[in-house]
Amino acid sequence: MSALSKGFRILEVVTADRSGLSFSEVVAQTGIPKASAHRLLRELVDLSALDFDEATRTYRGGLLLAGLGAAVTANYDVRRAVRPHLERLHLQTGSVVTVGIRDGDVGIYIDKIEPTDFGIRLHSEVGKRFPLHCTAMGKVLLAHSDAATVARLARRKLPGYTANTITDGPTLRKELDTVVEKGYAVDREEITRGLVCIAAPVYGVDGQLAAAISCTISSFDASPARLDELADRVMRSAAAASGRD
Repeated sequence: MSALSKGFRILEVVTADRSGLSFSEVVAQTGIPKASAHRLLRELVDLSALDFDEATRTYRGGLLLAGLGAAVTANYDVRRAVRPHLERLHLQTGSVVTVGIRDGDVGIYIDKIEPTDFGIRLHSEVGKRFPLHCTAMGKVLLAHSDAATVARLARRKLPGYTANTITDGPTLRKELDTVVEKGYAVDREEITRGLVCIAAPVYGVDGQLAAAISCTISSFDASPARLDELADRVMRSAAAASGRD
């Protein structure tokens, strides 16, 4: 058993017992040698994955696990809540539809439905990161984020992916203002040539931004009328997922 496997085994047995486990109980339940268990427990406490109660001499789950668990649960709940509306949007448009969340200065795909006959391969696998400044979902997530995050990204030299990518802060800020004003964002071949994407915000029960939902089409199909139609459908889907339909 590797050190990583041993560490996870310790976390498993400790968190399964709400009253906490002593050192001898950890060793007995995991079968890990005392020297290895002692070292791993010390490291897990240093990482805040476990807490050690000096009075009772027992180990319990730490704040790091609580934070990670809350994040995973929140993302799962968002995905589960949005999924029916994502499926409906896919049926309405026949296009690639995705859901993303913000993780610091990047976005992460948490769900996706892609037609088998879509002509262009999208690199939007679930769990993959995407930039905020040049994707439709990224713009939505960034436009509704805190001022410090916007300022931090706007000060950076933004990477360019195509000739249409916004690479300067002032232009990005204007674009984000437009996103808030219109209620949706557009990626006009800004990260992948030949693809246009429209995204809208999904809000949680607390009224705060929870995710973004998007639809991607070929630039050859991106007439003004088609974009208006998609924007309406995407916003309706996002509103329904937010419980605002």
